[in-house]
Amino acid sequence: MPKANPDRSVSDALVHDPDGGLPRLVEIMARLRDPVSGCPWDLDQGFATIAPYTIEEAYEVADAVQRGDMGDLKGELGDLLFQAVYHAQMADEAGHFDLDGVINGISDKMVARHPHVFGDQSRDKSADQQTRDWEALKAAERGRARVLDGVALGLPALTRAVKLQNRAARVGFDWPHVDDVTAKIAEEAAELAEARATLTAAEMAEELGDLLFVMANLARHLKIDPEAALRAANAKFARRFARIEDWLAEAGKTPADSDLAEMDALWNRAKDEEKSATR
Repeated sequence: MPKANPDRSVSDALVHDPDGGLPRLVEIMARLRDPVSGCPWDLDQGFATIAPYTIEEAYEVADAVQRGDMGDLKGELGDLLFQAVYHAQMADEAGHFDLDGVINGISDKMVARHPHVFGDQSRDKSADQQTRDWEALKAAERGRARVLDGVALGLPALTRAVKLQNRAARVGFDWPHVDDVTAKIAEEAAELAEARATLTAAEMAEELGDLLFVMANLARHLKIDPEAALRAANAKFARRFARIEDWLAEAGKTPADSDLAEMDALWNRAKDEEKSATR
């Protein structure tokens, strides 16, 4: 990836070209990081300080998808692309790799992992078989690594739990039936409820973690993305609570002026309202 074009007139022309595409974004990023004329904030950043923004932008992409807002999705994908260009610019400055290397690397990987599209393997296989083949190719790339190696530590906890469980399941370490998982959930929940009075805070956190881990396993067995399910539940809670606030406001009240019985009744009203709207 090139540094900012030393010819400022050429650079300015590209920066202000509405049809400049990826080269325009690369030039903008290089200008932002120019040690002489760049943005002080951008110059002060490193991989560790930018990584949280990268994660945030990925979540905002997922949020736009969940809401079905294509206008927002276009903008959020641009923000996420900018994050990739940002990291590549910093890596180029440090002599590690450049954006072309990133693009060529992912292109090589996609070709290698799709021999049924770019090679001579048959495409006559199910999506599940293609997933197994994909994982087998990834395992071959890792070599003689441990089963759970390569599952990123920075993933959301529920997502990482599912990925760890999928890896273990591929070598036979898995419950065979959903009923086994639900029985374990009941067991873990009962242990936490019964022992909470005698457990330390750290022990309670450990027990709760065990329960959440099994809940993620149930989602995996049911082929449900637990992160997406929880995001939907969060959205539903926020939506219904907003209705509670609306109705209280009509009565000249706030939630702080109300009590649980009243708000619970309004919650049920919000549920009924949503059910009626979907009929």
